[in-house]
Amino acid sequence: MNALQELIKSKAAELKEEMIAIRHHLHAHPELSYQEFETSAFIQSQLKAIGIPFEVKATTGVIGIIEGKNPSARCIALRADIDALPIQEENNASYCSTKKGVMHACGHDVHTTCLLGAAKILFSIKDQIEGTIKLIFQPGEEKNPGGASLLIKEGVLENPTPQAIFGLHVHPNLETGLLSFRSGQVMASADEIYITIKSKGGHAAAPHLTADTILIASHLVVSLQQIISRHNNPFSPSVLSITSFQGGFTTNVIPSEVKLMGTFRAMNEEWRYKAHDLIRKQATALVESMGASLDLHIDVGYPSVFNEETLTTKARALAETYMGKDHVQTTEMRMGAEDFGYYTQHIPGCFFRLGTGNLERGISAGVHTPKFDIDENAIEIGMGMMAWLGACS
Repeated sequence: MNALQELIKSKAAELKEEMIAIRHHLHAHPELSYQEFETSAFIQSQLKAIGIPFEVKATTGVIGIIEGKNPSARCIALRADIDALPIQEENNASYCSTKKGVMHACGHDVHTTCLLGAAKILFSIKDQIEGTIKLIFQPGEEKNPGGASLLIKEGVLENPTPQAIFGLHVHPNLETGLLSFRSGQVMASADEIYITIKSKGGHAAAPHLTADTILIASHLVVSLQQIISRHNNPFSPSVLSITSFQGGFTTNVIPSEVKLMGTFRAMNEEWRYKAHDLIRKQATALVESMGASLDLHIDVGYPSVFNEETLTTKARALAETYMGKDHVQTTEMRMGAEDFGYYTQHIPGCFFRLGTGNLERGISAGVHTPKFDIDENAIEIGMGMMAWLGACS
């Protein structure tokens, strides 16, 4: 273990209880996307107490700067998201959400805590590291258009421009004490589909006098599945799921309107936009051929997340040095989405997983569920690893 690694590990251990208390505060006071005013103010107060200069972007985003030796020599960005989800918490912990229907069910309180801990560590050793560390506390990861896109528009990747960006995410299916990395494509793009099928409606006993919107919508749900099965390269993962079917209100009326909603996911950006065109053409042709009309909107969401190979290989090697090779695994590819993908469209990025599960203690609930929680021993690892990557990448 070299001296810098030993120093970062010791500082992470010293800060563990303090940072767990910060996580409890954040978890108890969650705020929805783009409404993170209290959270932003708390982060600002923490950075101010440390002595780290910062600026506010995209209303609630906080961008801190730590300058080491030769500030212009390099710039590494470390990112955490700060928003919560519209979920009612069902845990019984002392730090449960105090806000009805709002919960940190995706671990963003943990991400923010780890980055604050890393900030404390890096600021305390700034004379021993080269270049500049940019701390990005990002709003609105859970909701389009994604806080990352807003921060980028406001210049978060400029003055100075980072050579690389790192982000971590809790992983309840990975035991605490483990990290996981994956090079290349790691998460999917995510687009939202909204379809309204319209006709004049009519009596259920006289379907020949109108276009049956329920039947048409049913055909469309089935038909849309063929876009992936017949047009997509089977070696390129993609998902199209219709998740909402709304129409009708009684037994004897064919409704004048049926609404469908769903999501489209892809790992390949070229296929992604080709599929959008196919969805529009197929939906229009089918609905109109059956006598109805439609409105169709595809809300283009987050791009896929691509972990730059050279950067991720180096990051994994650093993780193996910091944690030990047996504590570093390979992340599975997943069809979930993350607006971290916006950053990786501009600069090399590495998005990795922090193990937060503990089966022996019954801590295994998935993200976006009312029972989600973590083994808080992971916080020491998360802040130490972020500091280590910031110092050595």
